Amino acid sequence: MKKSNGFRIFFLLLVTAMIAQLLGFFPGAKVASAAHASEKEIVHYDVVVIGSELQGVLLAKSARDLGLDVLILDPRSKPGGELIQGQMIVLDEPNDNKQRSLVQGGLSQLYADYKAGKVRKLASFEKFYQKQIRDIPIKSGITIEAVDIKEKDDIKTVKSLTYRNKNGAKFTVQSEYWVENTDFNALTGQLGGKRIPGMESIYNGKKPDYMAATYMLKFKNVNWSKLHQTVLQDYPLTNVRKKYGANTYVDWDFAAGFSNITFKYKPLDSQLMLRGLNATYQKDGEVIINGLLVYDVDPSDPKSVETAVNKSKAEAPYILKYLQKNIPGFANAELNGFPEYLYIRDYNRYVTEYVLDYPDLMSGRMFWDNVTVGGYAVDLQATRIVKKGVGYGKPDRYGIPLRSFTMKSYGNVLVAGKNVGATIKAYGSARIVPTTALAGQTIGIILGRELKQGKRLNELTPADFQRIHKYLEKDYKIVLTR
Repeated sequence: MKKSNGFRIFFLLLVTAMIAQLLGFFPGAKVASAAHASEKEIVHYDVVVIGSELQGVLLAKSARDLGLDVLILDPRSKPGGELIQGQMIVLDEPNDNKQRSLVQGGLSQLYADYKAGKVRKLASFEKFYQKQIRDIPIKSGITIEAVDIKEKDDIKTVKSLTYRNKNGAKFTVQSEYWVENTDFNALTGQLGGKRIPGMESIYNGKKPDYMAATYMLKFKNVNWSKLHQTVLQDYPLTNVRKKYGANTYVDWDFAAGFSNITFKYKPLDSQLMLRGLNATYQKDGEVIINGLLVYDVDPSDPKSVETAVNKSKAEAPYILKYLQKNIPGFANAELNGFPEYLYIRDYNRYVTEYVLDYPDLMSGRMFWDNVTVGGYAVDLQATRIVKKGVGYGKPDRYGIPLRSFTMKSYGNVLVAGKNVGATIKAYGSARIVPTTALAGQTIGIILGRELKQGKRLNELTPADFQRIHKYLEKDYKIVLTR
């Protein structure tokens, strides 16, 4: 009897071990086990993305769709970043000098629907965002406790990361690749990289300086037809811009400019400035404006962000009164709610394997390892010192290489979105969401397809990228060579 019970126990243990081993071959099973992991267990992934900004989410989705085990660890309390929590839903579009759109990949349909007026309100963007993160495990409200770094032959590797969840429990994860996807360097800020000079380099300043953040302003009961018609009556365009300010423009969907009016507004708090309006008509009398700049925000400090949001909310009723009095169509406007977060334009960026430079843009340079194509005007927004921002011209189409999204000296750390390696002038164009979002999607595809072949990103050659660019164009309609 004892032998029989012992055999049964041995058999059950053996079967359990075999099932556990088999489950390791299935991403869903690994995620399920990770979701219930104790604090002492270490779970291994192919890609761990830190932060939930759209660009890194697209990278995660592409990798996940190709069978990789992916996890998103988000230091923010809710996913969505600037797009959802900051409600930065005024979409800028890069074009080449023949006015051909450079939006490709996963954002193409979103931009088409946006321009057609089908997608304008937050609910539509939330639906789009949720579709991207579907089936990807995401843990919000985490705090990074430690990063385990190994070095061999001058190449560093992040082996594991230990974090606490919002309830204080500690976990450790390992990954083949790590992606910095926050707007405050939650991961890369701990890796000892060299900071790329920012806005201070424009005026030879000695201290780090950053473009202002934005708090999005939302209104309802706006008479957009009156705004449009009033400005049309002031045509030709030279008269419009003389009256309202440079770059003033209004059509049935968008409005920009009015700086002759907005720059006269005196905010209650010196941390704020009302710049020229960048407004989108959301239909039904609703309008959202990218126009309230907030200086000196430290996105790595929750208190700094909270203070900036609170000051902006307090300022909004006074801005409303000013617009009611001075902008056509706003006489009966009302406030239409408040975003929970900011649009962070600019913060620390660290040196990557190749740092994109202004001459690269203006010469239309294409790289052998292109992962995206840009063409937006070089647009640097205001700081306390650079009061009204500055532009440095409009490039044609140019490429950005994978090396500009690979942290220098690290074999497995990638950067996404506004963490792109670029000098400040180059960053003025490269920072635009569709440009960096395409890079995220492309890198996710490359990871998904090349890791299966046993190739790591830092091993890819020009010959490999000729092959990669062919399958990107053939299978995903993403063209990166011209």
